[in-house]
Amino acid sequence: MRHHIDEGLWAGNLVDDYLTAHATTSPEHVAVIDRGRSWTYRNLDQNVNRLASALSARGVGHGDVVSWMLPNWVEAIVVHLASLRIGAVSNPIIPIYRSKETAFILRQAVSKVVVVPQKFRGFDYPAMIDEIWPDVRDLEIVVVVGARADNNHVRFDDLINEGRAQDIARGPRDANDIALLLYTSGTTSVPKGVLHSHNTLDYENRSVIDFFGLSTSDVVFMPSPVGHIIGVLYGIQLPFMLGSTVVLLDIWRPERALALIQQHACSFVVAATPFLYGILHEPTLSDYDISSLRVFACGGADVPPELIKAATSTLHCMVSRGYGSTEYPTATGSNESDALTKRAHTDGRALGNADLRLGPDGELQVRGPELFLGYLDAALNDDAFSADGWFRTGDLARIDADGFVEIVGRKKDIIIRGGENISAKEIEDHLFEHPKISDIAVVSSPDPVLVERVCAVVVPEPGESITLSEIVVWLTGRQIARQKLPERLILLDALPRNPSGKVQKFTLRALARENTQSGYQLTATSRSEQ
Repeated sequence: MRHHIDEGLWAGNLVDDYLTAHATTSPEHVAVIDRGRSWTYRNLDQNVNRLASALSARGVGHGDVVSWMLPNWVEAIVVHLASLRIGAVSNPIIPIYRSKETAFILRQAVSKVVVVPQKFRGFDYPAMIDEIWPDVRDLEIVVVVGARADNNHVRFDDLINEGRAQDIARGPRDANDIALLLYTSGTTSVPKGVLHSHNTLDYENRSVIDFFGLSTSDVVFMPSPVGHIIGVLYGIQLPFMLGSTVVLLDIWRPERALALIQQHACSFVVAATPFLYGILHEPTLSDYDISSLRVFACGGADVPPELIKAATSTLHCMVSRGYGSTEYPTATGSNESDALTKRAHTDGRALGNADLRLGPDGELQVRGPELFLGYLDAALNDDAFSADGWFRTGDLARIDADGFVEIVGRKKDIIIRGGENISAKEIEDHLFEHPKISDIAVVSSPDPVLVERVCAVVVPEPGESITLSEIVVWLTGRQIARQKLPERLILLDALPRNPSGKVQKFTLRALARENTQSGYQLTATSRSEQ
């Protein structure tokens, strides 16, 4: 890691210091807009100081883990930056997690503090924490946003009021300190704790700012969960590096997103496929003036080429695909200098100082200054890294002559039918263009003779129905090999996705295993063969 410092790639910046710098130079500039309210840089920095000093007074210090499971609210920003300010480790937990996942994370992280909402989407978070608290013995403080005072929990507002707005003791800190512990929501059932330092996070955002030509005048719109790497980087950190404004949306509604983009002249968005799809297919899209939108970078999940083309044409802005992960946030991307064909059909070129290579089996491997420092469970590192230190992404890829990367599937997303390897993504890209299909995933289904068969999991467009034979006819017309044609069909109302938008294929494979009869069609509601 020393060479990143020697080469000037790791600049030694502390993530939260950007906020203080801009609070000094532009104190009245709006930093955050959330639920119809706004906070200036001075307001935000003072609240971060108050929470930081209050946590410190309660015994939270260097290396302690502060967990929080909050929606896209300004309180999430305050908790994250306040934790870093006293040398603690910020540990976002996605709000959709429940007792099992939350208890696992709090135990493994040895969390000293957890911050939760009183209620969000009707769910009682303090009651959940109370239920699991006996199994999380290191947990000392439960802070609740929006709560009334009680004997078990600390009100967030009360805790803020315990602290000081200025002149707080920040303690010994270093840019190589662990700043972020973020569990991968992943496409498997077991989350893994990813460790990032100030240096890895800072470099990532600086490279993105340079790549997309961002400046103070850009307004960031953040609909992606701030408990996910996209939200942490571009909703909680990057805006304050720029000295610009971030507009938060806590519950995804495309019409609300369009209204916010119009109202606040938002220009930069990074979000997963469902967000771009939702905006593009919102019936009232033409009612909004979103001409301020300059960049929509789409990643975190498979992005069909036709979606990029359609969005570019309709939204009149630079729409591109990108590739990254919690472990290596932004490895590739495309910008306005790249042709639409590259932006639509590839996941971009190496971004910043990312190094890319293909392993012997076609697996994409990456390394560079934003690569995570390893997993909290160090036993996972041996399988994650090659002998010479490259991160094994688990994704299969092609790299063209111009250096553009195309992800063609997961190592575990190859269907082996009768000894033939079939890419699920190839079939998905074809089916995404079917006029009756709203969403699509292709998975393997076990077979006693061929080992695996191709199973299409389809969400029909509203008011439409589709049959297996229609799908086969459509794909046959695309002149793809016969062994790639789906032999089983599952119809669902919605695909199960993690918060980053990736389809949870392990859930779909389990569903496919429930019925291994060739040619069956399974509906989400009746689950009966037709």
